[in-house]
Amino acid sequence: MIRWILKSLTSEPWHLVASVSAIGGAFALALFFEAVFAGESKQIVAYIDQSDADVWVMQRGVSNMHMATSYVSDWKADKIENIEGVNKVTPILYLNTVMQAGGRSWFSFIVGIESGNARAGPWSIAEGKQLPGPGEAIVPAVLARLAGLGVGDTISIAGHEFTVAGLSDGTFSMANSITFVTLADLADIMSTFASMSYFLVDVAPGVDSIALAKRVTSEIEKVNAVDNRHFTKNDREVAMQMGLEIIVLMTVIGGTLAILLTGFSVHSSVSRKEHEFAVMKALGVQNKMIYFCVMVYAIGLALLGFSLAVILVLVATPITASFVPQVTLQVTMPALLRFIVAALVVALLAAILPVRRIVRIDPVQAFKVS
Repeated sequence: MIRWILKSLTSEPWHLVASVSAIGGAFALALFFEAVFAGESKQIVAYIDQSDADVWVMQRGVSNMHMATSYVSDWKADKIENIEGVNKVTPILYLNTVMQAGGRSWFSFIVGIESGNARAGPWSIAEGKQLPGPGEAIVPAVLARLAGLGVGDTISIAGHEFTVAGLSDGTFSMANSITFVTLADLADIMSTFASMSYFLVDVAPGVDSIALAKRVTSEIEKVNAVDNRHFTKNDREVAMQMGLEIIVLMTVIGGTLAILLTGFSVHSSVSRKEHEFAVMKALGVQNKMIYFCVMVYAIGLALLGFSLAVILVLVATPITASFVPQVTLQVTMPALLRFIVAALVVALLAAILPVRRIVRIDPVQAFKVS
């Protein structure tokens, strides 16, 4: 039977190619958008993830970082550090703004860090210095490539000129880029005095970060403290509302198209084999064996199409990264499993109607010329 199934799959090569191409192309589109969503969802909170603070402390009423504004008196850092269980407190300033680079305007999150303190700074450097000095900025390497910038060039942030001292990796997404300057320089831009935006709190070993966040909120006036996991979740949800929803919609559309094309292709292919299955029935093959053959045939078709989709996406990912560096792609195993399960379920369901007709055929009819 397996030999017959393999022969049936290859008996009409052009029809097989068309079916596999339709399934593969549709699922490749869905997988591609899923990869964009996964990549951008991760990249949008890259700074929070890479900073890896146990607790984030900010102005009361604020619970995220994306497009937020927070001001906290700098003296509260000492009060937080004196709370039992706190190991270290690192202040940063933060500003959402548009900067000028390479003759174009770029939206960017500007992070002001303490001079010489890498705790809250860039985590990977492609070129140049790791930390900015006075009047210097570390900009994303992707932004520099798009803007035609290099180390030593200048950018303008809110009317203040900065020299590009380094290029960072992993700090760019379609929604925003992350630019690092010194805390003093950003304080000058923001005209702030004795205020910080966030405190990154590292807790002592064995201390529960959620419990500590509650203690900070209750003991320090006019602040909100959130553990890293919930802070990341809050930030991602805000980002979703500001653009990632479009990618989700495109993923859903692509997935729906893939399901419909898989169903149509499998149903069409199995229907073309009805006469052969009917002859098998007339020759005494049991219905359960016919069901088995049809199911294996449908699964084989779906697997071939899905395999093509995976190959296309794996080939497209590095090509996209080379030509469209501002898009972050990430093919995840959970996504592959979801889509392959969907492909197999739809293929089996699409094969049910033809096989039900086959097993009900009068064996005599199988030998009549259609």
